[in-house]
Formats: sequence, C-alpha cells, structure tokens
Amino acid sequence: MGALPSQKNGQKTREGIILLDTIYPYNSEELIIGGMKKVGLDPKDIKYLIVSHAHQDHIGGAEMIQKRYGPRVVMSGPDWDLVEKVPKRFTSMAPKRDIVGTDGMKITLGESTVTMWFTPGHTDGTLSFTFQVLDRGKPLNVVYSGGTALVYEYTDPAWGIKNMQTYINSQRHLAAKAKETGATVLLSNHSEFDEAVKKNRVLAGRGNGPHPYEIGADWVARYFTVTENCARATQLKLEQLSAQAR
Repeated sequence: MGALPSQKNGQKTREGIILLDTIYPYNSEELIIGGMKKVGLDPKDIKYLIVSHAHQDHIGGAEMIQKRYGPRVVMSGPDWDLVEKVPKRFTSMAPKRDIVGTDGMKITLGESTVTMWFTPGHTDGTLSFTFQVLDRGKPLNVVYSGGTALVYEYTDPAWGIKNMQTYINSQRHLAAKAKETGATVLLSNHSEFDEAVKKNRVLAGRGNGPHPYEIGADWVARYFTVTENCARATQLKLEQLSAQAR
C-alpha cells in the first residue's frame, strides 16, 4: 500500500508493506505473491495484513501469508470469532488470532496510515478503510469499501430487514468518514463495483491526464448514496414479504 496503480513498480512505506485482503486460497499464491514480485515488491516486506472481512475471497491467503512471512494480521472481533467458531469453513485459510481491528483504529507503517472503520452488514465485523496514497507525488485520499454486496435471506425476512438497516447505517458511517477525510478515490472490495478493470485499462493511455481512480468527492458521496438506496429497496421488499407471511 502507498500508491495508486499508475506506479509501474508500486510503492512501499519506509518500513514495509501494508496488504489489504488476500483473495481465495487457490489463487493467492499466484496473484498476490506472484503479482507482487512482478511489480518489484518483496512479500517478505509485508508487515501488516488487514482483512476486511472473513469471507473466503478475502481471507483466503491469510493463513499462508502469516505462516510464511509473519506479518501482524488485523481483523475485527466478530470475524475473528467467526473463523474460530466454524474452523472447517476456513480450512487452510485461518490465520492465528492477532490484532482486533476496531472503529477508528489506525495502523501506521513508515509514513503511511490506514484508519479502519467498523461497517457491519456484509459480515458482522466488516471493516472499511481510509488512507492516503501518492499519484506521481501528489497525495490523494482514498476510501475503501470493505463489504459492498448485500447479504440477506428471503426465507428469513425479519433477519434481512434488520441486517439491511445495519448495512444502511454502515454506509452512512463510511460516507461521513470519506467526507471528513476528503476522499476523492473510491476502492471497492470487488472490482465490478468500482469499475477497476476498466480503469486499469485506461491507465495505459493516461499520459498527463487525471488518474482514472480519482473520481472526486462528489462521486464518492454518490456511490454511498447508491449503496444505501439499494439496501433500502431490498429492505422494503423484505418488509413486504414479512407482511404477506403474517
């Protein structure tokens, strides 16, 4: 962590690397370890691994990286508890419990700081982040949405209604923190939600133009309005189902 994707060799802090999430267990070796080496980064320099939430596509490589390179691992209390409660679900993926991330906690390494925000709803302990990066020496503020997709069950509308409200509250919380920090860059925990693939392609022809990830504070705010409204629409549907079942 420390630079947007425009830096050909990436950047690291003076003291090492902060890694956010670890995708699946089957591809973390190739895409994380192999990918870092391709851009000139040494996985041995990973000092902190922050897991946004305990789903297999985010925690997948955490156990391997912790065992091999020994970084401090950060995850929220509820999601640490989930990993320990159902160990078979996390076979080969479960790091040993380490740092419990909480709302407003800061992880600082060298000149870089990641601030964590408690944003449950995608899981009970989802963490999102704000931090600053450099684009050709220009500082930019980033907000990273740690749990974008909606989680609910039509077979249990009462639970879904409650969880959608938790999600809505989290989106409002993260939107406020994005505004406070002046975030003009949005990163989602899934590339289809922030058009990362398209933006990466645009980078090849960027020239002296703006970085495609820098969308401005207004569009960052709009993103969270959309996620909140989608959750509310789902909540309304669940409320209708609940009423019909009575």
